[in-house]
Amino acid sequence: MKRRAFVQSAAAAVSGLFAGCTEKAGDSRTWVMPEEGRPHQRTWMAFAASDRIWGPELAPRVKQDLARIATTIARFEPVSMLVPATDLELARQLAPGVDLVTAELDDLWLRDTGPVFVNGAAVDFNFNGWGGKQRHSRDSKIARFVADKAGIEAISTDLVLEGGALEVDGEGTAIITESCVLNDNRNRGWSRQEVEEELARLLGIRKVIWLPGIAGKDITDGHTDFYARFAGPGVVVAGLDNDPESFDYDVTRRHLEILRGATDVHGRPLRVEVIEGPSRTRVEDEDFAAGYINFYVCNGAVIGPEFGDPVADAAAKATLARLFPDRTVVQIDIDGIASGGGGIHCTTQQQPR
Repeated sequence: MKRRAFVQSAAAAVSGLFAGCTEKAGDSRTWVMPEEGRPHQRTWMAFAASDRIWGPELAPRVKQDLARIATTIARFEPVSMLVPATDLELARQLAPGVDLVTAELDDLWLRDTGPVFVNGAAVDFNFNGWGGKQRHSRDSKIARFVADKAGIEAISTDLVLEGGALEVDGEGTAIITESCVLNDNRNRGWSRQEVEEELARLLGIRKVIWLPGIAGKDITDGHTDFYARFAGPGVVVAGLDNDPESFDYDVTRRHLEILRGATDVHGRPLRVEVIEGPSRTRVEDEDFAAGYINFYVCNGAVIGPEFGDPVADAAAKATLARLFPDRTVVQIDIDGIASGGGGIHCTTQQQPR
């Protein structure tokens, strides 16, 4: 379940490390972030894979994967895809039926660069290149750009985090990794309590289940959406890494221990379902993200990866079908994106209906 490598030097990004942070507005309003399975108005994505970041051999494959994800989701709900002007014609060819929006982008990870949508607004969480690990002068503006295109208010905060660090049940419970959100490269000096208070204001979260995660092993410092996801209130599906050589081997076992002993905001013990990673993949690379937990829930469907392991692929699909009985489970090849350490959920951001 290895994830995004440090594809850009830190020195190239540090100058913008804390750019974009704003003062908290004296605003007493509160918002609620709906659970991902609630009805969507649309999905937002970004058709961006530059040779500078991805390399000239991998970038074309990544764009094909992005188009495959977008057209698959578009079978179930509208998709708006941000596209650099230089790639508009290619995007039209690869992703017919997808709404294309011209935008300046650094990279494709809209889960992290885009806004986090709440009821009637969108939160700009001050994307800073995952703690200054990658150039992000364009992506730091994407949250407000998307909010403007969606025609909704952008909410300011001092808190720095990415959408991939958040998993919510829509009723006030969140799962968050400490390695990311409490990392000094995002929120130096913030305590757990201060983070929880700000997330209560911004997202309506009243109970946080903190997972340790692991910092410094991938560019995200251990995002939640590669470890544990809500399949509905009270139900969590978690990943298990069975490769003893992986840095996630011990981490995923510790996470399962915490989740099995946790309760949600209503005091209910969580029902924890486990999906094991594949034992083999089509791509042999240490940065290849071979995990099934980074699926995406859209209107009427769950879009997940398949990696060429017939047994593990089928087991993951069967578990998702059981957890989401009213949705179609669609598995697709995303080997290009996974080679860069990401997954389907990382490339998407839902706008609630």
